[in-house]
Amino acid sequence: MTIDVVSELQGTVVALLVRPGEAVRFGGALALVESMKMHHEVVAPADGVVASIAVVEGATLAVGDVLMSLGDPVDSDDDATLPPPDISSAMALPTGLDRPDLTEVIERHEGGLDAARPEAVAKRRRRGRRTARENVADLVDEGSLIEYGPLVIAAQRRRRDLADLIENTPGDGLVAGIGDVNGDLFADERTRKCIAMSYDYTVLAGTQGTQNHRKKDRLFELAEQLRLPVVFFTEGGGGRPGDTDQLGVSGLDCLAFLWFAELSGTVPLIGVNAGYCFAGNAALLGCCDIVIATEDSNIGMGGPAMIEGGGLGVYEPLEIGPIEVQRANGVVDIVAADEAEATTIAKRLVGYFQGSVELWESPDQTALRDVVPLDRLRAYDIRRVIDGLFDVGSVTELRRDFGLGMVTALARVEGRPVGVVANNPHHLAGAIDSDGADKAARFMQLCDAHGLPVITLCDTPGMMVGPDVEETALVRHCSRLFVTGANLSVPMVTVVTRKSYGLGAQAMMGGSTKAPLACLSWPTGEFGGMGLEGAVRLGYRKELEAAASDAEREALFNTMVDRMYEHGKAVSVATHFEIDDVIDPADTRRWITTLLAAAPPSRGERPNIDTW
Repeated sequence: MTIDVVSELQGTVVALLVRPGEAVRFGGALALVESMKMHHEVVAPADGVVASIAVVEGATLAVGDVLMSLGDPVDSDDDATLPPPDISSAMALPTGLDRPDLTEVIERHEGGLDAARPEAVAKRRRRGRRTARENVADLVDEGSLIEYGPLVIAAQRRRRDLADLIENTPGDGLVAGIGDVNGDLFADERTRKCIAMSYDYTVLAGTQGTQNHRKKDRLFELAEQLRLPVVFFTEGGGGRPGDTDQLGVSGLDCLAFLWFAELSGTVPLIGVNAGYCFAGNAALLGCCDIVIATEDSNIGMGGPAMIEGGGLGVYEPLEIGPIEVQRANGVVDIVAADEAEATTIAKRLVGYFQGSVELWESPDQTALRDVVPLDRLRAYDIRRVIDGLFDVGSVTELRRDFGLGMVTALARVEGRPVGVVANNPHHLAGAIDSDGADKAARFMQLCDAHGLPVITLCDTPGMMVGPDVEETALVRHCSRLFVTGANLSVPMVTVVTRKSYGLGAQAMMGGSTKAPLACLSWPTGEFGGMGLEGAVRLGYRKELEAAASDAEREALFNTMVDRMYEHGKAVSVATHFEIDDVIDPADTRRWITTLLAAAPPSRGERPNIDTW
């Protein structure tokens, strides 16, 4: 008995792989038929022996045409003479790494790794720095990164050999991809995902080339589509004038700055810098929600070449935007010793936006009872309140060296991330000046955009006053705090630790004691339309001027202050229900956690976060 082997498609016979009389196994390749420029195998439908072949190579087949016939297989006694079963057909892919196409891909990927670039790595070591890949690898969980565009090269094919570009411009100076961050804290795979990006200073000084702009565009689009946080290492010299392969003249139609700026308020943006960061690199860093910079950073909107080109003088890079300047003026939120510490901080910051953690430890809440002195004129450290109130080791302060009268920090309470805004009694007695108002308002926007409840700790004599402070546009800056606080979509809880006077106190509460979910006071709280001393001097000026002596005037002044204090102290104000309660400081966490647990999930709808 014979079996006809027929064609299942229309095509041309390009190869006959067997001869008459040849034994074949089921599934073995018999012929190749070309159809629409693809070669298709014709395989044996059963074990057998080729009885006859009906076509020749080059013949055109229609569906159903017979190629050959198979006769009965040989006797079982001679079965050993048949070829072994063809487990992988004649045209299947090899399973090893001996394919030249796969070898080329592997070699190209490996060529961009640090191990293949010892001279570039050695140069980084001499500068005391890590490579871009080391920073990204430190940021993401081991083995989790999928990299976009690692085979890209600089757009300089018109002026350099391809081999040179492959060897010396891997990734066009940008390492970028998606990986897991803080996988040890968050079990949910979606929660762990983060976009990690780093300019590579070993490639053309980390400048912004044509192709790495396109890579940035790609990753920024993904950040928006997937709603993933972005951590960007920004070291580099700005725009690159040496690319030759792009069309156009100015490059002003590039999309990176548009699309990255559009991410503001949509996903958390964390910038990390070490070393020089000028021009376009600095512009992207400045768009970030939070900026971390190492002590050896120099950050500026123009580098030495741009300054000299503008006829403004000749400067060394180290003279432009050193960290001492950028930490004091508020450009940098957190200063790190080196890239390793900066990366650790970045992971910690990402964690606040990833959500709650299961493991947490509460400080001894009874210690809060003694942080604020009984002497109402004695200053104290508000950071002791913050560290004592929130989970152990969970507090990360932002912009510590700017706007000294205001403290802004990310923290956790029972594992839940929150934002903290507090007056600092050690600076202007906690009075709110322009820098402090800007610092607090912008931080509230950050919390609002990313769904973090805001806890405010109020101890302020009010807005700062005087001719000098008015020269800083105080009216506008302080009003910014009102407008921002009144329009928060996230829960707010206010705790008055001591002074709660005037417009400054209202600004710390979102506009009114009734604006937060709760306005609470510790026993040391005191309230009024303005500071007690000022109120006495203004309200009782005639009585004070009529005093017979300085001693009598001082005694009268103290008496009136004490009387007003009794009227405005927390327990008195609470009887009028201007605040929700006066509480034992040790009970503060219970209030906060109860209110936040009762609040529905919130996600801010801000179109963007101010960069200042």
